[in-house]
Amino acid sequence: MMSGPQLLSPQQQVPRSLWSLLCMTTLLLSSIQLTIASSTTSSDDNNGGKKDLSAGKLRQLAETALMERKFTDAESYYRQAISVEPTNSANHYKLYNLHKRMRSYGDALGDITTACELLEKNEDIDGSNSGKNKNKTMEYKRIKAKLLVNLGRCEDAVSEYKSLNEVNEDATNCAHVTNAALSAYQQSDWSSAIKHFGNVLTNYATLGDTPDLLYMKSQAEYNVGDYYGTISDTGKILKSYPQHLEAYQLRGEAYFRLNEMDMAQKHFREGLKLDPEHGGCKEGHRLLKKVTKNDKRGDAAFEKGEYKDAIGLWWGAMNVDIEHLAFVRPTLLKVVRAHLALKEYAKAEEECMKHVNNQESVEGLHLLGEVQSSAEKYQESLRSYQRALEIAPDDQKQHCKRKVEEAQVALKQSKEKNYYKILSVPRNAQLKEIKKSYRELALQWHPDKNTDNKEKAEQMFQDISEAYEVLSDKELREKYDRGEPVFENQGGGQQGQRHHMNPNQFFHQNFHQGGGQRQHHFRYG
Repeated sequence: MMSGPQLLSPQQQVPRSLWSLLCMTTLLLSSIQLTIASSTTSSDDNNGGKKDLSAGKLRQLAETALMERKFTDAESYYRQAISVEPTNSANHYKLYNLHKRMRSYGDALGDITTACELLEKNEDIDGSNSGKNKNKTMEYKRIKAKLLVNLGRCEDAVSEYKSLNEVNEDATNCAHVTNAALSAYQQSDWSSAIKHFGNVLTNYATLGDTPDLLYMKSQAEYNVGDYYGTISDTGKILKSYPQHLEAYQLRGEAYFRLNEMDMAQKHFREGLKLDPEHGGCKEGHRLLKKVTKNDKRGDAAFEKGEYKDAIGLWWGAMNVDIEHLAFVRPTLLKVVRAHLALKEYAKAEEECMKHVNNQESVEGLHLLGEVQSSAEKYQESLRSYQRALEIAPDDQKQHCKRKVEEAQVALKQSKEKNYYKILSVPRNAQLKEIKKSYRELALQWHPDKNTDNKEKAEQMFQDISEAYEVLSDKELREKYDRGEPVFENQGGGQQGQRHHMNPNQFFHQNFHQGGGQRQHHFRYG
């Protein structure tokens, strides 16, 4: 008996390998569907568990975020409300209030402008042109006009009030003063420009978001030499507009003029980070590097005792811009000190007088007094120190009084026995310099080397030894500098005073060298 056709199982109908592939595909599709569903659920949860929120609900969420000072969240909700109801002026007005609170005044102006335009075009969500909408339009336009005044855009504010058939005194006055400021600026009347811009910024444009007015005021301040004013106002610009290249350049130039080279370099480099090809910042940075490179090389040469090289390098730095007095004046004093170290007293005095004649300073007058004292112009030196005392601020008076007293002692000693003059060293000479000069002079005037003029040599040798003993002893030197007797029973003054030590013995003690160095053998007597 024949049986009917037998049904095959799916496994029997399809090859085993293909069947496995179909099963895996089914499982994969199921997994994808679950992932999509999970993602959709998560997205809904992140949106408060609701899809397609209404504009009203979004405004409520924005108000809640605003009360919690979550301004970024509030802004996002308001923008979503605008995307739902793009023609509802209320959405833009609420965003205006938020941006004003966030001090984003440029954005706030755009919001209130859009709100006004929507009402004027009768495109508000209610579609009506009722008296209520007309009143709201006027209210918004007054708000916009006031904001324009606060932003220093006073001509625009006047126009806004004119569209309302109104005259606003603040807007009119602000426009008048702004025009006066712009006129003075265009005519390079910098002082008047500063005055008028200051009036606008203080009394009308009070929100601080006025980069154009601030920049023009900063330029005017720079041109009258008010570099601190320039730095202050460009700083306000950069706080709100950190990519304002011209503000970086101008602020860098102001710091450069104040000889604050590190700060100048910082601002030029910040500008070049934003635009490596910015001409103003590139030129400012180039000049700064040229000045500071020569200045630092001059300092290094001076430290090595290469005084002539130092003078040349410092002049090279000054000649980059000889009118840059904040740099030239202190650098000129360094040149004076180099000439002083070279004992070029006439040249040192000439250069120091340039500094003093340009503008008197305590530092400059003190250095002039030092130069004149080294040149044995003791009376002139005293006058320089006295003048420094006259102009000194209170916190420098005591120091200046001591300098005057020292100059008086030097003048008195110049008429008696002057140990500094005997050793040919300045009054501020270091012990190393005093010792070197003593050795050279003692060898030069030793009686055994001056047999043809032995009497004068003996006197000079005695004075040289006496001067060295005093100036090489810290306590004796301090007494001498104060004008006090340095030896017992000395009485009044140094003149005629004979020292008690044997100069020949003193000479041999100070010239005896160990370590195989040369020894000098002279006979005294």
